[in-house]
Amino acid sequence: MDFPWVYGIASMVIAYLIGSIPTSVWWGKAFFGTDVREHGSRNAGATNTFRVLGPKAGVPVLIIDILKGFVPVRILPNFSDLAVDQGPWMWFRVALVGAAVVGHLYPVFAGFKGGKGVATSLGGVLAVHPGAAAICVLVFAVVFLLSRYVSLGSLCAAVAFPLAVVLIYRELSAVKIGFAVVLCLTVFYTHRENIGRLIRGEENRMSLAGRREPSS
Repeated sequence: MDFPWVYGIASMVIAYLIGSIPTSVWWGKAFFGTDVREHGSRNAGATNTFRVLGPKAGVPVLIIDILKGFVPVRILPNFSDLAVDQGPWMWFRVALVGAAVVGHLYPVFAGFKGGKGVATSLGGVLAVHPGAAAICVLVFAVVFLLSRYVSLGSLCAAVAFPLAVVLIYRELSAVKIGFAVVLCLTVFYTHRENIGRLIRGEENRMSLAGRREPSS
């Protein structure tokens, strides 16, 4: 079956708009009277929300940001009439993840300045490859608990994704493998400043309560 281009493009726009919802900004302003972009790292993401406002704000922001990547990928392809698990189906789902992540990184509703895309990427991975997503979460949790560096946990989880797809699940789909590699590289790109601070020993640690701890 030919790809339904009109529906596909409309779905990409919808995924981008969903990804563009500036959860941390709207939640912080609505319930705490605080714009997280004016505090902490000044990043409009879940991590900075934890850092500035604590778990009461960070947890719902994190959950919603994950859903921003998960919901479009799980729902929109079902109305495309594409054959499930065939090439066009997989390409469509991967493209929707990309659109949602781009929306989070460059949200039209927040001056095109968003977060770093980790939570929304996780939501997309959860929709496309839940097994690999579980491994990524486990890797993040272990690294974060040992180091208290959210950025390091995110980077290690990003590396774990393509490794899990290739080495553990032995995927043969070029689409899934390419998707895993591109998403990993995207996380490294959005964390390039964090990588520099980690190398210099200047990155801030975070406690389980969400408060920032000074670097060692």
